[in-house]
Amino acid sequence: MPVIVQKYGGTSVGTTERIQAVADRVVHAKEGGYQVVVAVSAMGDTTDDLLAMAKEIALVPEPRELDMLLTAGERIAMSLLGIAINARGCRAASYTGSQAGIMTDTQHGSAKIVEIRPTGHTR
Repeated sequence: MPVIVQKYGGTSVGTTERIQAVADRVVHAKEGGYQVVVAVSAMGDTTDDLLAMAKEIALVPEPRELDMLLTAGERIAMSLLGIAINARGCRAASYTGSQAGIMTDTQHGSAKIVEIRPTGHTR
């Protein structure tokens, strides 16, 4: 089965209605005979909002904690998209980079991939 990679972020996943439209596109591709991999960014202005909050608390937020904070937006978007795809009867599971086997160095804010560990996720 051929693989197709789709990327969505910002305004394309900015509301639940838009997330549902993305889910329809993902399911349509799956029904078209593709194995679908989706990369999703945070909803709307989530990243900017989180960054602004961090800078209200600390002028220069600690890089590791800032990275952890900013991943929250992507985790929310990917989980909602997974829920929407599953609600359409198409099995989906969301994964962070490390859960998908993509390992990076510890250069927070500018990490580089150091290893890819295939994990056998086929859901």
